[in-house]
Amino acid sequence: MARERNSEILKRNRDNLELAKKFREKEKYDDLWRRLVDLYHGRHHTGVSKEDRLLVNMAFATINVIAPSVSINNPKISVNARKFEQADQAVLTEAIVNYWWRVYNCQKEFRRAVQDFLIVGFGFIKTGYRFVEEDAVLDENPDFDSYDDLTTPDSVESNVESALIIKEDRPFTERVSPHDVFVDPDGKTMDDIRWIAQRTRRPLEDVKTDKRYKFKSRTTATSTYRSEYSDTDIQARADDPSGGTYVEVWEYYDIDRGMMSIFCDGSDDFLVAPIKIPFSFGHPFVMLRNYEVPEVFYTMGELEAIEPLQRELNDTRSQMMNHRKRYSRKGFYKPDAFNKAGIEALQSDEDNVMVAVQSDGPISDVFAPMPAVITPPEFYNQSDLISGDIDRVSGISEYMRGGVPEGRRTATEAGIIQDSTNARASEKLGIIEKSIAEVARRLIMLAQQYMTGEQTIRVVGSEGVAPAWLDFSKEYIQGEFDFEVEAGSTAPVNESFKRQMAMQVMQAMAPFASAGVVDMTKLATYILETGFGIRNAQSFVIQQGPPGQPGQPQGPGGPGGPPPGGPSQGAPQGALPPGP
Repeated sequence: MARERNSEILKRNRDNLELAKKFREKEKYDDLWRRLVDLYHGRHHTGVSKEDRLLVNMAFATINVIAPSVSINNPKISVNARKFEQADQAVLTEAIVNYWWRVYNCQKEFRRAVQDFLIVGFGFIKTGYRFVEEDAVLDENPDFDSYDDLTTPDSVESNVESALIIKEDRPFTERVSPHDVFVDPDGKTMDDIRWIAQRTRRPLEDVKTDKRYKFKSRTTATSTYRSEYSDTDIQARADDPSGGTYVEVWEYYDIDRGMMSIFCDGSDDFLVAPIKIPFSFGHPFVMLRNYEVPEVFYTMGELEAIEPLQRELNDTRSQMMNHRKRYSRKGFYKPDAFNKAGIEALQSDEDNVMVAVQSDGPISDVFAPMPAVITPPEFYNQSDLISGDIDRVSGISEYMRGGVPEGRRTATEAGIIQDSTNARASEKLGIIEKSIAEVARRLIMLAQQYMTGEQTIRVVGSEGVAPAWLDFSKEYIQGEFDFEVEAGSTAPVNESFKRQMAMQVMQAMAPFASAGVVDMTKLATYILETGFGIRNAQSFVIQQGPPGQPGQPQGPGGPGGPPPGGPSQGAPQGALPPGP
């Protein structure tokens, strides 16, 4: 079979992208995602209105109740070896990936993807490896004052040495906008798509000077996009690379063929010719998927279902506000019955004001109040009705929003409501934890594949133990591992719940402590650290000797100590501690 030419591959890739664009345009996905982001942002009203309009942003409140409950803290990632002989590497790998997650701001990028996950319905995290080095000039001869004293090239080379300094050598994660990731329109999940591509808009000048791209392709690249805030068209700026024009660069992954390539619009050749996908795990994208819809690739978020209710709530509250403004006291009067001072007195808001009347007729003939149109009381109940619908659709209870119910509920009823609410939160928490574990797995696989030289991490032990510094290379983390996120580690810490659990543990272990099968020192340290968050809790606890064997008598020295009156007669002398 003849080898496929690059021009044919480029045409096929661009044809696939056009199909994906048409699919999203037909289904109006991009418009929907922008509308949902505006809903969260508070940009609900469009156009100009002669009346005042009110906005009650329940969409913002809904997202900001869920997001902190699933991704506020750094995760605790556990690593387990798949083979017995790799257990030591798993311990070190666990320390490394948790350190990288904190130091390299992985949580910051992940939380941005979680916002996409909640608002739009899905989010993308991209993993990769960043290797940056630069030339450094080393001064070998300090006998001259400046390089101007070196008049010949030979003298420069004999006194100056150039070296490469590695500034970055690490894996990275970044959030990718949902608008910039295009997939096979015939795919239904991430497991059955045939290709995936990322769009990046780069300044034309950067593309032309990027030496990672083929010289011919980058020098012939033309701008295909301009900023929406620019008042100059693309063609007028084509001859000025620094004029704010952009090039749409496509990073295309052909999953079926295991190939990747880079090209841009406006060029007839690849910026990076097709090569095998360089990552051992395949394409670098991890997708967080919210509510699954059968036979549909793009999932639903929290706001899509409540969007109509949100807009109805805004309209209702705006109508209520405008009706209140119309309900203002007005009256009829005869102008010739009052002088200027009398008219001002009628219009005054002050109490007990005397109004002078110049007419001799009855007061009812010169002044009468205008009948007011009163809004029906049921109209004001619509706001509460719509808010209740939003809570039911979103699954957010009044307890999660920090509100107090109008009616009194028993502790059992409140517990049932909270448990049903936690079911949805637990589902999202499970999705978040699995995605974090997948990203962590890829970070380690990238380091196994590309890391050069040695690196240093800070290993943090338990409370009261000083952190240690450890040097390692990629040989230390070789192996096959399973990655899991400790349940609830990304959720906010409930201090009252932690203390309650610690006290329950202490009560449950009391019978075992009296039997002498529990190390009371470790138990007390656990209660202080876990339940009450006391740092260096070991300093509060008296260190005891090894606990006695189960069934030993209780003495004044604690479980396993000698009974009153001295040691038992049958005990061997070697078992007793030596005297002073």
